[in-house]
Amino acid sequence: MATYLYRIGKFAYRRKGVVLAAWLVLLVLAGVGAATLSGPTSESFSIPGTEAQKAQDLMAERFPDRAEDPMNSLSARYVIQAPAGQTLESPQNQAAMDAMIAKVREIPDIKGGAEQVSNPVVAEQNMTQIALDQAAKDGSSPDQALANAKAVSSLSPDKTVGYFEVPFNGGMSDVTPELRQEIGDAAQIGRDAGLTVEVSGNAATEQTMPGGAAELVGIGVAAVVLMITFGSLVAAGLPLITAIIGIAIGSLGITIATGFMDLSSMTPTLAIMIGLAVAIDYSLFIVSRYRHELEETEDRAEAAGKAVGTAGSAVVFAGLTVIIALVALRVVGIPFLSDMGAAAAFTVLIAVLIALTLLPALLGLFGRKAIAGGIPFLKSRVGEGDPAKPNRAVRYARFVTKAPALTLGAGILLLGLLAIPATNLALSLPNEGTADPTTSARKAYDLVGESFGPGKNGPLLVVVDAKDARVPATDAFADVVRTIEAQSDVSNAQIVGVNQAGDTAQILVTPESSPSSDATKDLVQNLRDAESELQSSTGASYGITGQTALENDISDRLQSALIPYLAVVVGLAFVLLMLVFRSILVPLTATLGFLLSVAATFGATVAIFQEGWLGLISNPQPIVSFMPVFLIGVVFGLAMDYQVFLVSRMREEYMKGASAKEAVVAGFNHGARVVTAAAIIMMSVFAAFMAEPDSFIKAMGFALAAAVFFDAFIVRMVIIPSVMALLGDAAWWLPKWLDRILPNVDIEGQKLQLATTDELRKDLQPVS
Repeated sequence: MATYLYRIGKFAYRRKGVVLAAWLVLLVLAGVGAATLSGPTSESFSIPGTEAQKAQDLMAERFPDRAEDPMNSLSARYVIQAPAGQTLESPQNQAAMDAMIAKVREIPDIKGGAEQVSNPVVAEQNMTQIALDQAAKDGSSPDQALANAKAVSSLSPDKTVGYFEVPFNGGMSDVTPELRQEIGDAAQIGRDAGLTVEVSGNAATEQTMPGGAAELVGIGVAAVVLMITFGSLVAAGLPLITAIIGIAIGSLGITIATGFMDLSSMTPTLAIMIGLAVAIDYSLFIVSRYRHELEETEDRAEAAGKAVGTAGSAVVFAGLTVIIALVALRVVGIPFLSDMGAAAAFTVLIAVLIALTLLPALLGLFGRKAIAGGIPFLKSRVGEGDPAKPNRAVRYARFVTKAPALTLGAGILLLGLLAIPATNLALSLPNEGTADPTTSARKAYDLVGESFGPGKNGPLLVVVDAKDARVPATDAFADVVRTIEAQSDVSNAQIVGVNQAGDTAQILVTPESSPSSDATKDLVQNLRDAESELQSSTGASYGITGQTALENDISDRLQSALIPYLAVVVGLAFVLLMLVFRSILVPLTATLGFLLSVAATFGATVAIFQEGWLGLISNPQPIVSFMPVFLIGVVFGLAMDYQVFLVSRMREEYMKGASAKEAVVAGFNHGARVVTAAAIIMMSVFAAFMAEPDSFIKAMGFALAAAVFFDAFIVRMVIIPSVMALLGDAAWWLPKWLDRILPNVDIEGQKLQLATTDELRKDLQPVS
């Protein structure tokens, strides 16, 4: 591989005009495509195959005019509280609400017509009368009818708080600033009249698009680190130029994809976050090797070819581990997570291709000026220095190889302590109950919970299928209601709809506990457990859906997918690392080190964002359900980056004849500076996203920055050198039979070093 990459690097250096033009054309085409082919992003969180989704699909089939996906429907909810000492039934408060509703009815695209939006006081009176009339008609209990009417009423028992819903046609892509302004204007009418009015719902909540400032901060920090590393403005600028072009092409490509598939609004942000970090790191690694090769030869084309042939090999395999980890998210079986992984993998692929081709072309464009623009008070940190005067990296590596057991124990103990809070990991999807307490949506949520009971914020919907029942459908429906009412956490259960065929019913269940509580989760599970007995006795079946059930199922699916996903990723990467290092123990220690770093990352994230340690987060909440799986994939890929960058130099020295411990010291000396700079850059890029308002992006930025710190500075620079020193020659042991089977990818460029200059020049003649 090194020989092929050498030829690519040398070709790109010499044919810089062709290569630069090709990337420029690709960038322009991507821009045109994004401008003409893009579509709206999606906020769908459905997962095919979950119990709640099956019930939702059944409801869509049997109630085509009434079925609505609670996770993806567009609506606003106005929650109104009367002034202290008053009720909403007073004439002046009803007049204020009527003025609000009149304004709301002027908003276009209200689903089902504007006339359905009504005053909660009037709505309760109408509902109570309808319930009593129906009870008299079918001979049922008036008390039960009143209880059912009260359970679904939009007016609190003490008449001080009420709400009304406003459903809209379309989806999140149809929400405009004008629509949010109209929703807010109607609320302001009530506030001006003395009412407390809070508005929730996805139509009313402003959706902030993350990105922009975070990327600029990350790039700014990266520029400073690169200038310190190279001591040259031009050399520091090259990785930034390639990274910016890479994320531009990557993000434009993802934008084009939105025209052909549903992608979450967070997908491009996460892809840019990861793509920006790896793009800078990959280019940094090759430029630093280029600087090193210039100390061996004056032929700059030769130096560029060797830099791409050696460091480029490490970049290819580092990029492959990241891509494997991201693409393998498809194993989890969650569409939006698979799309996030694929989009991020695409940006990583672009970063690798740019580092191998565009970067050497830019080196050729700048020629001798590629290391120009020296900064007077800074000196390059890339050179090897005077061998007679060991630098800090050499002194540190020698200390580690002399007392490896001590440093190994210290590193494991530190990460183990940091991982302890991870035992309290709790997962949930973002909702109004986890929103910032200062927002109107959270205030509306809290008002409803306090005035109506916690379960009002997350009712369950049971869909009963009596099509194949052995008893009359009405009896089957009644049996299901009794089964539900027998549960301890149920406040009310009532039939709210029967389809035209009379074989399917919707039962609204109001829990006593809040949507995210363990009691509600247990209620859902208990009802599902009871379904088999009822089906065996009546032939009827049922499923449970609604936003609470859907969110719980998604969280459960994600949590149960952690171990299988981890096994797939680690297994594939283990094989890849065996190819890279031709060893069994080196990939094994690399994987175990990753497990330590990811456990410490989970612990730190739980401590800060869930438990509220140090007071850094004003609104601690459970971790977003899909963050752990995504974090594992990304962190594993990044961890293997540093493993390849650092240990490949150790293997290179070992293959040149150095002893095992000497190879550790020499390899660490070669790679530590670059890995340190790369880690600081990556941490800065990720940490900059903590300034974003979105809780998931904020937590992910912190977790990725923490993971890079733990893995680069503790695992790869403390634990791995210690283990390599303890293992000695055994670190590079590979059974002979396996050695014969595995292809030799020559990541160290051994064949490249052995090949004569004349032989290589036969394959690539200089451009006349």
